[in-house]
Amino acid sequence: MDSFEHVVAAILERKGYWTRTCVKVALEPEEKRAIGRASSPRWELDVVGYQGRDNRLLVLECKSFLDSYGVRTATFAGRKAKDEKRYKLFFEHTLREVVLGRLVKQLIGSRFCAPNPKLSFGLAAGKIHGDEAWLREHFVKQNWELWTPTMIRTELAGLRDSKYENSVASVVAKLLLRGTVDSEDAADDASD
Repeated sequence: MDSFEHVVAAILERKGYWTRTCVKVALEPEEKRAIGRASSPRWELDVVGYQGRDNRLLVLECKSFLDSYGVRTATFAGRKAKDEKRYKLFFEHTLREVVLGRLVKQLIGSRFCAPNPKLSFGLAAGKIHGDEAWLREHFVKQNWELWTPTMIRTELAGLRDSKYENSVASVVAKLLLRGTVDSEDAADDASD
């Protein structure tokens, strides 16, 4: 869902990253063979952020699942193998290494980031089904980032309290998270 990716990107931008959503990674023929997908189209990454101050590159896969079951912790615990295909970069080590390695080369070659960036990978989840604490611990063991719904809500509250920015995420956060309108404001609005 592109909207969720833009919310995640807005949060990263507030943290000092430049961001891109739906980033295409152009794999070389030998890289496609290495991942067992010789005819693979360009790989797409949901959100890529770069922080120049620390030369940090962050790649986040985004799964909103807001009106469904959520990211199932059982999948990452090995109990829902059929769902693993939704999270290929998490379950296929070679695929992840090849795609992220090519991304780094692509960004350095295009001068979007400095050489030898510190690369981090993770998941932004709009909803989690199951034991969130277990999932957080699993991600820490894998050296991955996990953006939980609680963390995302906290960051959106930060957008609510920040100066005005012309982004959908910022405007929606300000509209929805500022609380209720008191009766005096409601009367003023009614008279307009």
